[in-house]
Amino acid sequence: MKMNRRTVAAALASVPVAALLPGAAWAQKPLVLGFSQVGAESEWRTANTESIKSAAKEAGIELKFSDAQQKQENQIKAIRSFIAQKVDVIAFSPVVESGWEPVLREAKAAKIPVVLTDRAVNTKDTSLYVTFMGSDFVEEGRKAGRWLVEKMKDTKGEVNIVELQGTVGSAPAIDRKKGFEEVIKADPKFKIIRSQTGDFTRAKGKEVMEAFLKAEGKKINVLYAHNDDMAIGAIQAIEEAGMKPAKDIVIISIDAVKGAFEAMIAGKLNVSVECSPLLGPQLMSAVKDIKAGKAVPKRIVTEEGIFPMEVAAKEFPNRKY
Repeated sequence: MKMNRRTVAAALASVPVAALLPGAAWAQKPLVLGFSQVGAESEWRTANTESIKSAAKEAGIELKFSDAQQKQENQIKAIRSFIAQKVDVIAFSPVVESGWEPVLREAKAAKIPVVLTDRAVNTKDTSLYVTFMGSDFVEEGRKAGRWLVEKMKDTKGEVNIVELQGTVGSAPAIDRKKGFEEVIKADPKFKIIRSQTGDFTRAKGKEVMEAFLKAEGKKINVLYAHNDDMAIGAIQAIEEAGMKPAKDIVIISIDAVKGAFEAMIAGKLNVSVECSPLLGPQLMSAVKDIKAGKAVPKRIVTEEGIFPMEVAAKEFPNRKY
């Protein structure tokens, strides 16, 4: 169709003035982040999801959120869907460490930067992701180990430990075990007599602890749980077996969620090592920097503490999760 001046003028008149300004298209199009979450297996994960959703809203970032229900194949599907939708940045908290290279290569080929949150992946090619932000899980395991060594330093004879591991193959389960063992192996009196996954859930933590008690009974001196939800499930099993949690069996766990503080205040949990789920603001800031072409550190570590039972009541009002 041949356009004369009058036709052009009429066409331009129907276009909003803002759209003709330089950079206006960018101003109108929000940054889109595709995020694949592990699931909703614990209080920690729920708080993590909430932090990401509210931080995205606050930052004016459009969030495409997918819950993997603790299945790697669901996460891979979600990441492929984000690639197909041409999102600006992909972030995810990997269910397990291995098996990500093919899909990460697809994201790289599509020139979509990837951010790992909370959990790492096992890959030789670190160019497949921009940054990994979250806790140092090995250090969390070490903190749990150091607390136990100090607590039991005057104990004579063997200290029998049962361990509730997180999801098999997940970064926190591998690293929390490694850090804890690294510290306790210095003293031969500490022995892990049973170790099994409780999948980071309260129900599975209770079920596995019941099996531990059936097999070992009063031989158990210490329970080391890789997260608070499993510890809370185990506390139930200990009470149902007619024993006193935190007295008959010393209980150490990781996360420091409100439920753990309530258990400590009730005198049923000895200590919880902090692992902060509030990564939302940090993630949105990194996403904006990546999109703006700014350099982002390859590893962003969250700062965290350790909370023994004695400080729980004082600290509880400050907890945000």
